[in-house]
Amino acid sequence: MGSAHLVQVVLPGIVAPEGLKIRQAAVPDAGRGQIVIAMEATGVSFAEQQMRRGRYYDQPPFPFVPGYDLVGRVLTTGQGVDPGLAGRRVAALVKVGGWASHVAVDAEDAVQVPDGITAAEAETVVVNGITAWQMLHRKARVRAGQTVLVHGASGGVGSVLVQLARAAGVNVIGTASARHHDALRDLGVVPVDYRAGDVPARVRELAPSGVDAVFDHVGGRSVTDSWHLLAPGGTLVAYGSASTRDDTGSKQWPVLKILARTWLWNTLPNGRRAHFYNIWAGRALSKDRFRARLRADLTEVFAAVRRGDVTARIAAQLPLTRAAEALRLAESGTVTGKVVLTP
Repeated sequence: MGSAHLVQVVLPGIVAPEGLKIRQAAVPDAGRGQIVIAMEATGVSFAEQQMRRGRYYDQPPFPFVPGYDLVGRVLTTGQGVDPGLAGRRVAALVKVGGWASHVAVDAEDAVQVPDGITAAEAETVVVNGITAWQMLHRKARVRAGQTVLVHGASGGVGSVLVQLARAAGVNVIGTASARHHDALRDLGVVPVDYRAGDVPARVRELAPSGVDAVFDHVGGRSVTDSWHLLAPGGTLVAYGSASTRDDTGSKQWPVLKILARTWLWNTLPNGRRAHFYNIWAGRALSKDRFRARLRADLTEVFAAVRRGDVTARIAAQLPLTRAAEALRLAESGTVTGKVVLTP
C-alpha cells in the first residue's frame, strides 16, 4: 500500500461544526470476513447534524468518527472474503465511521455499485435511497394511482422518495419552501408551502377523501396532523423528529412519544396503520435477513438511478478535511441535494 495513511474526522463532543477534529493514523487491516474500503464519497446526513448536538437517539459516546454511509473501492480483503472483490466499487451503511479515507467493514455489509454511476451519485442514494425505498414499498406498500403526502419533499430522503413514488405511478403532494416548488412541479409533484398558512387544510383541499400514505420526518405536532390526513386504510410512516433537533432534554423522548402514539393509533379500529421507521430495525433479530433486504433494496435504488427514474442531486463536493464547512452548508438549509465529502 506504500505511503497510504488514514485520515478521519472526529466529533469530540457537543461542538459547533468548526469543533470537528482531523486525525491521521495507519490504514486499518481487513480482519476475518472484512474488507477495507478506500472511500471515494461519504455524505452529510441529518443524523450527523443531530449527533453534533448530542441529539441522535442512539449515538455512541464521544469522541467518535461520524459518517452514516460511504462509497468507495475495495482496497484489501480479509480472510474468508473473495479476493476478487478488490478494486470493486461498493457502498456501505455504517451509522458511524464513514467520514474517513479508509473504513473496515464486514464484507457482507457491502453492496456493489453498478457501472454507470459515479461514487458521488451513488453516495446521494445510500441512506436516503434505502430509507425512501423501504418506507414506500415495505411499510406503506404503495400502488399506482394512490395519492401520498411527503413532508420535506426537497430534502435528502424526500427528494428520492417523491421520484421513486412518481416512478411507481403514485400521485404526490409534497411540502417544501416556495423556492423549491418549480423543481417539484417538474417532477410531477403538487407542492405545498409549509411556511404559508394551514398545511393540513391545503392538503385536504387537494385530497378531500384523505391520502393513502404520509411520510413524516418532522415529528412533534406534525405527526398528529399527518395521522388525521389519512384516508381509511391509509398508512402513516414517521421517520424522525426534525422539529426537535435544537431542543434540550432527553434525546430519546421525542422518538418515544412518536412510538407511543403509533402504538396507540394502531389499536384503533379504522384500518389505518402507523409505523415509526428505523433503518436498523430487525438487525438484532436477524442480521442475514437485514443484509439481504438492504442489498435488494439498494440494488433497486441504484437501478432507478441508472434508468433516470431518480436523479442523484449533489449539492456540493468538499474534501474530507473541510468537513466543518460541509456540515455548516448542510445545516444552512440553502442547498438542494446531498453535501458530499471526498478524500
